Amino acid sequence: MSTNLKYLSLGILVFQTTSLVLTMRYSRTLKEEGPRYLSSTAVVIAELLKIMACILLVYKDSKCNFRTLNRVLHDEILNKPMETLKLAIPSGIYTLQNNLLYVALSNLDAATYQVTYQLKILTTALFSVSMLSKKLGVYQWLSLVILMTGVALVQWPSDSQTLTAKELSAGSQFVGLMAVLIACFSSGFAGVYFEKILKETKQSVWIRNIQLGFFGSIFGLMGVYIYDGELISKNGFFQGYNKLTWTVVVLQALGGLVIAAVIKYADNILKGFATSLSIILSTLISYFWLQDFVPTSVFFFGAVLVIAATFLYGYDPKPAGNPIKA
Repeated sequence: MSTNLKYLSLGILVFQTTSLVLTMRYSRTLKEEGPRYLSSTAVVIAELLKIMACILLVYKDSKCNFRTLNRVLHDEILNKPMETLKLAIPSGIYTLQNNLLYVALSNLDAATYQVTYQLKILTTALFSVSMLSKKLGVYQWLSLVILMTGVALVQWPSDSQTLTAKELSAGSQFVGLMAVLIACFSSGFAGVYFEKILKETKQSVWIRNIQLGFFGSIFGLMGVYIYDGELISKNGFFQGYNKLTWTVVVLQALGGLVIAAVIKYADNILKGFATSLSIILSTLISYFWLQDFVPTSVFFFGAVLVIAATFLYGYDPKPAGNPIKA
């Protein structure tokens, strides 16, 4: 049963990651009549959906008893205000990160985004060493060097990529790259901070996600009315929403829950396999379906290095030597 759950969770992770990137990219570049949907509102709706999903999961864990659910939510959230407030910091960072991903995919093709976003492995590793005093083995340090080399090659300019960018990109490649890099740093810090909180308390992951979603909704609404208040007053909160937009929102809401399931049931090697498969699928679909990406030999080599680094980072050999601490 556990093996089936392991592969099921990884299959869902590959589907969620790949389809989110591709549908988000397609929704931000699709030319339609009328106003385009506001990414800031999509982030807020995704947070609200995540809260609803987590409440349902807590309800299931409470043996489908409303009284038990009410008591758990009251005891774990309302009666522990300081514990709840701890989630405000990573929640604000995650909200920024989610908004940045829309910016990135408005300016970068899905394949380049997917490969470059794997730099979050590097930032997570560095924050883990500095904040959690984790020790990295030789293979992990080597994988981080390979990862940086691979991402650098993927970003290496070429004539075909420049032409494609001029013809098909609605924005600046530089803006997209900066958005991805900032998202990588925010993802690394928030992920390690969240892990630190989880280790210090005994609250369930679902309760923690409800707390994250609560603060994320507040921060998200602040961003909505600061940056898009004028557009909302003119065309409404749900301007430009259609079936594709709702698909993106649901997939984004599922992201955190799927990752939580993978952490519970899968190991690092299989997570690396899922990430690699997602990169390959995104590249193929970006080339054949979206037609906004022309692969080059340099990109191909860089992508192979990133995939190899992902596997190598999760490789856990039998203890043969002393680990290295940064």
